[in-house]
Amino acid sequence: MGETLLLAAGGTGGHLFPAEALASELARRGHVVELATDERADKYGRAFPARAVNIVASATFKSRNPLALLRTVFALAHGTWQAWRLMGRIRPKAVIGFGGYPTFPPLLAAQLRGIPTILHEQNAVMGRANRALAARVSRIALSFPATGLMGGFASKATVTGNPVRDMVISAARVPFDPPTPDGVFKLLVFGGSQGARFFAEVLPPAIEALAPELRARLSIVHQARPEDLVAVRLGYRRIGVAAEVEPFFIDLPARIAASHLVVCRSGASSVTELAVIGRPAILVPLPGALDQDQAANAAHLEAAGGAWTIRQSELSSARLADELTKAMTDPEQLAEAAAAARAAGRPDAVARLADLVEAVAARR
Repeated sequence: MGETLLLAAGGTGGHLFPAEALASELARRGHVVELATDERADKYGRAFPARAVNIVASATFKSRNPLALLRTVFALAHGTWQAWRLMGRIRPKAVIGFGGYPTFPPLLAAQLRGIPTILHEQNAVMGRANRALAARVSRIALSFPATGLMGGFASKATVTGNPVRDMVISAARVPFDPPTPDGVFKLLVFGGSQGARFFAEVLPPAIEALAPELRARLSIVHQARPEDLVAVRLGYRRIGVAAEVEPFFIDLPARIAASHLVVCRSGASSVTELAVIGRPAILVPLPGALDQDQAANAAHLEAAGGAWTIRQSELSSARLADELTKAMTDPEQLAEAAAAARAAGRPDAVARLADLVEAVAARR
C-alpha cells in the first residue's frame, strides 16, 4: 500500500509544473498525493493530479517597510499554523517543496513535527525561499549539477534533473523536422508569467523588418498577456503575417514540438522542456532578477549547443530580425541545435526524484 505524501509549491508554472510531474509519477506508484499552494494555482487550466489541493497562507518579503514586514511575518505564521493542522490531519510520510514562499509554511510545519522534508530546486541558482529552508531539510534535489550550494548543503544534495509533465514526454516523441528553404517556418514565442510584455513590444516590428519572402513563410504562435492581446494581434495583422495570439496555451509542450524555433524567457521549466523535447531557442533571460537565475539556466542550455542567449538590453527589433533571418536561412544549424538540446535533456528526472522521495519516506 502506498504512502501519503504532501507536495508544496508556489502558484507559478515554474514551481507547479515539476510538482505536477512528480504527483503523477507518485500516483502511478500507488501513493496518495496532496498539494499545498497559494490561490494562484488555479489559473493554469488543468486540475492538479492530487487527492486535495490545500490553500495555505503565505507572503513574500518585498518591502523593508515595518508594517509590510509585519504583515508578511503574520501571513507566514498563519500559513504555518494552517500547515501544522494539515499535517496532523493527513499525516504525510514526507513533504516535498518546489520553491516559492508558499512552500515555507508547509516545510517549516513538517520540520516542527519531525516529518522528513525534501527541497527540489528547479533553477541553476538556488531561490531565496529554498535557501532559507535548506539547512533543515532532509535532502535537496537539484536540476543542474552546477547549482551553487553553500555551507554543508552539498552533502545532502542529489542531481535528479527537473521533472517534466506527461504532456512533455508525449511531445518529446515528435522528431524535429527542419524547415525547407521555401516552406512554412513555425515560430513560437512565449514569455512566462513575468516576462511577456517585452516580446509583445519587440516581435511585431522585428517580423516587419524581415525580407518579404521570409515574412511570407512565417506561421507564428505567440503567448501574450491579456492586456497586450489586441495590440499584438493588430500588429501581426497589419503586416500580413499569420499569427495565433492567446494569453495561455494549455498544450504548450505540443506547440514547442511543432515549432522550428522558439523565442522565450529562460525560466527553469522552459529550459527543461526545450531540452527534453529537443527544440532550438533564442533565450532572453528576464532582467533585473536578484539572483540572475534565468541567465544561469540559459547559459546551461547554450553551453550544450541547444540555444542562443541574448540579453534583453541587446535585443532590439532589428537585432531579432537579423537572428530570425539567420535561423530561417540555415535549417542545418537549427537541426544541430535541436539535437544538442535533446542530448542535454533529462526525461527520466521525474523517476529519479520519485525514487528519492520513496527512499526518504521509507527511512522515517
